[in-house]
Amino acid sequence: MSRQCRTEAVMAVGLLLLAVSRYGGASEADPGHVHMNDNPRVGMFLVDQLEWQKASGDPLVWNVSARLGNDTQRVWFRSEGEMPDGDVESSRSELLWARYFSPWWEVVGGVRQDAGTGPGRTYGLIGVQGLAPYWFHVEADLFAGERGQVGARAEAQYDVLLTNRLILQPRAEIQAWGKDDDDTGVGSGLSSAEFGLRLRYEIRREFAPYLGVEWSGVVGDTADLARAADEDVRDVRLVAGLRFWF
Repeated sequence: MSRQCRTEAVMAVGLLLLAVSRYGGASEADPGHVHMNDNPRVGMFLVDQLEWQKASGDPLVWNVSARLGNDTQRVWFRSEGEMPDGDVESSRSELLWARYFSPWWEVVGGVRQDAGTGPGRTYGLIGVQGLAPYWFHVEADLFAGERGQVGARAEAQYDVLLTNRLILQPRAEIQAWGKDDDDTGVGSGLSSAEFGLRLRYEIRREFAPYLGVEWSGVVGDTADLARAADEDVRDVRLVAGLRFWF
């Protein structure tokens, strides 16, 4: 199966989860009676970022997730990527099973598919996600896959309520790899970091436009590979986008 087909398959599964979450919750066992479920199945689709960035190619960037499950376990679909000039330059899609092990934390496991201008890569993934003290949302993943490559990713973000509707969100993400992969342009050790600051206004809780700024860069061996390919290793971008969920 080609990289494009695998990516499209993962995206299709994510959309299927969304459809089931919206239309699959009714019980057909006894349509004449209301059945009270103490642990109902619920779903949500969140577009955390859908934004234009002021940079070469004017890229469209997305960060979306969908979930379906109950209070103890659920299925997650997560995807983020960048598309300058109408072509996907890089993307990450994940299909995960999750189970809570505390009121605010869940362990996740599943498959991750990377795609873009270089060759695709498929990894098995295990991680945790939840709310740290002071309501920081945290994701931390370990993954391993093709050609014996292993890696790690950590992301944290926090909502600062300036008013009931005006919210400032700082966000940070770092990624590291176990060994060099010249085909995908990553080197061993800490490879990349992103730091963003976005200010959104919630017209409704489910719909919020925002403006912001983001710094991104590659470091270490990955930066050496980027310089050898005559690519930038640091970038600062202005961003404008929408956040919505249902």
